[in-house]
Amino acid sequence: MSLLEVKDLRVEFKTPEGNVVAVNDLNFSLQAGETLGIVGESGSGKSQTAFALMGLLAKNGVITGSAQFEGREILNLPLKELNKIRSEKIAMIFQDPMTSLNPYMKVGKQLMEVLLLHKGMSKAEAFEASVRMLDAVKIPEARKRMNMFPHEFSGGMRQRVMIAMALLCNPKLLIADEPTTALDVTVQAQIMTLLNELKRDFNTAIIMITHDLGVIAGLCDKVLVMYAGRTMEYGKVNDIFYHPSHPYTEGLLKAIPRLDSEGEMLATIPGNPPNLLRLPQGCPFQERCHRVSERCSLSSPALTGFGEGRLRACHWDWKE
Repeated sequence: MSLLEVKDLRVEFKTPEGNVVAVNDLNFSLQAGETLGIVGESGSGKSQTAFALMGLLAKNGVITGSAQFEGREILNLPLKELNKIRSEKIAMIFQDPMTSLNPYMKVGKQLMEVLLLHKGMSKAEAFEASVRMLDAVKIPEARKRMNMFPHEFSGGMRQRVMIAMALLCNPKLLIADEPTTALDVTVQAQIMTLLNELKRDFNTAIIMITHDLGVIAGLCDKVLVMYAGRTMEYGKVNDIFYHPSHPYTEGLLKAIPRLDSEGEMLATIPGNPPNLLRLPQGCPFQERCHRVSERCSLSSPALTGFGEGRLRACHWDWKE
């Protein structure tokens, strides 16, 4: 049995201008200790997928479909039941640690709060457990830093605190929503190394949400490529990188800077993502696609399987 099984997930927001479908019939599964990368441009539905799983959608959001965690449905659970799962079994690392940490509370108190609430530890036990976790995420002088405020930490250290907080209850699933976007490349590499070590040591399954395919290459087992709320391509990371089978995936891969292309112009995908209130008929990527045909404007391509464990939504006659 899969640790997480998501079927036909749909997230819709009711707005004065009309309904916006941010996630449209998403399907994927995740095993224990496995890492799934969800990649795509801003507005593709990556973060809303995570918020739906965590029960953190805005009040005007409506979720349909199914998400079973350890065989139990977790979508639209009552808040009291959802709080028993969040942090204890499913944890999330947010994009900006400075807005996620309380600036008025010492870091140690924020870490201990998780254990006091979910594990029923005494303050002394929670303090020592928090120090051990800060050590585990490679924060120097962990005991001393328990009495410091978030603004006294660097950006990379704050992100490590967020990772420590997420792992305090030893969750089975960790959702990381672009955890390295605000960090420089050196710190980003350190965070990726850290996540790989935590995955190995704790057998934690990870959903890595990012727009950076370089991050995906260094961490993930499988990749889900999203565009306009839909799955464009899905498969193992090596298959996606070495044999992409969707024009959007090709465009994302070509946009990665290469050390062996000095002086060449950086490739881009022309145009902008579509307005979700006024999606074109047919394939949502058609206006930016270099393989577009008349068929693309008439009908939306179905997500079909090919090869071993691979899916794509494209009308183009790809030659295997």
